[in-house]
Amino acid sequence: MRTLGTFLFLCAFAAVVAAAVYFEFFLAPSGKGGDEGGRQAVLVTVAPVGSHDFVDVIEAIGTAKANESIELTAKATETIGALNFEGGQQVEAGFVVAELTSREQSADLAAARAEFNEAKLNFDRANGLSAKGFATKALLDQAVSARDSAAAKVRSLESRVTDRLIKAPFAGVLGLRRVSVGSLVKPGDIITTLDDISLIKVDFTVPEVFLGALSVGMPIRAGVEAYPGRVFAGKVVGIDTRVDPVSRAVAVRAEIPNGDGVLRSGMLITVSVLKNPRVSLSVPEQSLVPLNDQQYVYVVAGDMKAERREVKIGTRIPGIVEIVSGLKAGEKVVVDGTIRLRPGAGVKIAGPKESEHKGNDKGGGEAAGPRS
Repeated sequence: MRTLGTFLFLCAFAAVVAAAVYFEFFLAPSGKGGDEGGRQAVLVTVAPVGSHDFVDVIEAIGTAKANESIELTAKATETIGALNFEGGQQVEAGFVVAELTSREQSADLAAARAEFNEAKLNFDRANGLSAKGFATKALLDQAVSARDSAAAKVRSLESRVTDRLIKAPFAGVLGLRRVSVGSLVKPGDIITTLDDISLIKVDFTVPEVFLGALSVGMPIRAGVEAYPGRVFAGKVVGIDTRVDPVSRAVAVRAEIPNGDGVLRSGMLITVSVLKNPRVSLSVPEQSLVPLNDQQYVYVVAGDMKAERREVKIGTRIPGIVEIVSGLKAGEKVVVDGTIRLRPGAGVKIAGPKESEHKGNDKGGGEAAGPRS
C-alpha cells in the first residue's frame, strides 16, 4: 500500500509540473515590453508567408508494356535458311528478320510465272485475231481463262514464298534469337520478339474512392528502380469502365514517351497521378507547432510580439507546407525559436550573423523563407 501511495504521489506531482510548463509556454500572457517581468525578448528567425505550387497526388504501382509487342513465329514447317538480325537491333517495318528454306517453292514459282507469260501471249494473239474477225469468241474466252488461271497460280505460289519470309510488321526493337540457321521450325515456333518501346504503356489500379478525381489527360510522374532519381512524365489515356468488385479498384492506363528507350516492357513502375494543381500560401514546415490535433504557428506582429495562431494545413512537400487558412500573404512566421515562445512573448528577429550562429546551434536553419 505504501508503494502504491508513493506511485500515486509521483504521478500527481508530474501532472502538476506538466500543467505548469504548459501554462508557462502556451497560456501565460506576457507583460508589456520586451523584457518586463524579467523576461528577455526571445531571439528568433522568421520567414514571410509566401506562395508555392502544390498538387494532390494519387500513388500507385504499375507494370510497363510496350506500345506494340509481338512474337515473330514461323508460318510453315521448314528449316531456317537465314537470320538477318542481332538481338537488340532496331528495325523498320517490313524488315526481313528471317528466311525459311524455299528452294522448292521458288522453283515452282518460276515455273508458274513462265506458264503465266505463255498464257498471256496466247491471250494477246487470240485477242488480236478476234479484233480482226479471225478468232471465235470461244477461243478468246479460252485464252482469257488460261491467262487468269496462270495468274492465280502465280499469286498462290508467291504467297507460299512470302510465308517463308518473316518480316517485322512495325518498327521496333528485336529480342534475342530463339533459333539457329538450319533449325527445323513449324507454325507457331517463336523466332524472336519485336517491341515498339518508343512509347510505354503503364497499367495500374486506383481505389474506387478516387474515381471521381480521375480523368483522361491527367498528368503523371513515374519512376523505376533502375534509374533512381529520374522522373518520367506522362499522362492518363484510359480508365476502365468497370470497378473490380473484389479489390474495389479501377484499372487505369497511362502513356510515357520513351524516346531514349531506357524503359523496357515488364518493368515495375511507381506512378503518381497529379490532380488539382494550384498555387497556395505556404510556410516552412519547421514553423509548425503541433498541439493535440491542431497546428499552430507564431506570427510576429508589428509590436514585435509573438501571436500564436491556429492554421489549417494542406499538402506537404519536403520543407514546405500548404496553408489553407489562418494566415495572410506577407505575414512573418517564426521558423527557429518556437520552442521558447509563448503567446504574447516579446521577440527579437535575428540578424544574419545571429541567424547563422543560431542555425549552427540547431544543426541548420535560415532566416529566409522558401522561394515561391
